[in-house]
Amino acid sequence: MVYKTNKRKIINDPVYGFINIPGDFIFDLIEHPWFQRLRNIKQLGLTSFVYPGATHSRFQHCLGALHLMEMAIHTLRIKGTDISPEEEEAALIAILLHDSGHGPFSHALENSIIAGISHEDISLLLMQKLNDSFSGKLGLAIEIFKGTWPRKFFHDLISGQMDMDRLDYLRRDSFFTGVIEGSVGSDRIIRMLNVVNDSLVIDEKGIYSIEKFLVARRLLYWQVYMHKAVIASETLLVNVLKRAKEIAMEGSDLYATPALRFFLYNRLRPDDLFKEGEFTPSVLAANFTRLDDSDILVSAKYWADHPDRILSDLSSRLMRRELLAVELQNEPFSKERVNMLSEKATDMLNIDPAMEGYYVFTNSISNLAYNPGFPEVRILLKSGKTADISEVSDMFDHRFLSERITKYFLCYPKELRQ
Repeated sequence: MVYKTNKRKIINDPVYGFINIPGDFIFDLIEHPWFQRLRNIKQLGLTSFVYPGATHSRFQHCLGALHLMEMAIHTLRIKGTDISPEEEEAALIAILLHDSGHGPFSHALENSIIAGISHEDISLLLMQKLNDSFSGKLGLAIEIFKGTWPRKFFHDLISGQMDMDRLDYLRRDSFFTGVIEGSVGSDRIIRMLNVVNDSLVIDEKGIYSIEKFLVARRLLYWQVYMHKAVIASETLLVNVLKRAKEIAMEGSDLYATPALRFFLYNRLRPDDLFKEGEFTPSVLAANFTRLDDSDILVSAKYWADHPDRILSDLSSRLMRRELLAVELQNEPFSKERVNMLSEKATDMLNIDPAMEGYYVFTNSISNLAYNPGFPEVRILLKSGKTADISEVSDMFDHRFLSERITKYFLCYPKELRQ
C-alpha cells in the first residue's frame, strides 16, 4: 500500500500560535530550497547587535504573512467579495514569495550585492523561474505580485499601506525586539478589511486601529529600524563588503565562499537580471539562491586577517562589534566638522587619505508613517461612501503622521572622541 505524504502541516508560530499550510502546492513551495534559504536570512539584519532577541528570519516572516493573507481572504469572502479558488491560491503564493529575493542580512545589504537592484526585482525573477519549473502554476501569482491583475485589491494586500507584509513585520519585529510600542492588532485590522470597486478599504469602525497601526509603525522605525547603533552596525557591514568588492575588482586574491565569490569577482549590472547578456538571469538566480548571511559572516572572519589594512580593520570591528560612533541631528552636518574628523581619522588610524570615507561619513535617514500616494488608505463610511483616512482622522490634523521626518547622521571611529 502506498501512503501519500501529508502536506497539510501545522506550524507553531510564537506570534500567532498555530499556522496551517493551506494547500499541497503551497507546501511544495515552502519545501523548495529557494524558500528554505530564507531560514538563513535575518529579518532585521544586524539589529540583534542592539536587541539580542531580534534573530528571527525572513522564513518566519513569510509564513506569518501567509497566515494573515489567509485570514484576510476569509474576511473578504464573508463580507461578500467574490474570490475564486485560483485567485486565493495565487494571492497566497504571491505573499509567501514576496521576500524570496532578499539577500544576506535583508535590507542591510540591498543594492550592495547587485547595484541598482531591489529585492522585489529579484523576488520577481525567482518567481518567474519557479513558474517555469512548476509548469506555469505561478502565472496568476506573478500578475498579482506585479499589480497587473485587474482586481487590484489583491496587490494592495501584498504591497500597500495596510498590506499583510507590514502587518506581520510590525507585530513580529515588536515581539522579537521587545519594543512593545510597535505592537499592532493585526487580527482587528484584518477583520475591518473590505472591498469597494475592487479596491481595498477599511470599515469606518476600524479607524482607531489604523491610527494605532500608523503610530506604531512610526515609533518602531525610530526605535528599531533607525536606531543609532543599528545604523552604525549596518553601515559598517556595507563598508566591509564594499572594500572586499574593490579588492576583488583589482584582481587580488580574496577568500570568499563560492556563492559570494561570484558576486565579488563579476561586474554585474541591473540589465543582467532582465535580459540575456554576459550573465543570464538563470545564472544569476542559481548563484543568488546559494547566498545567505553565513556567506558574509564566514568570509568576514577570514577577512579580519587579510593583508589589506582597511578590510582587515573593518572586518575585525564587525566581528567584535566595535561599532562606529553615530550622531543624529535635524540639520546636515557642517563640512568643516566632517573634514576635521576625516583628517583626525587619517592621522590617528594611519590610513591613506583616500580611505577616510570608510571611517568618516554622513548621510540622512527619513521616516514617513503614511504616504498618501502609496496608495491611500480609504475608509468605508457608514453612508456607503469612501474617504481618505487623512480626511476623517483627527490625528492627521497634527501632520506628524503624513509629513516626512528627516534626520542626518554622522559616523566616525569612537577613538576619535579622545
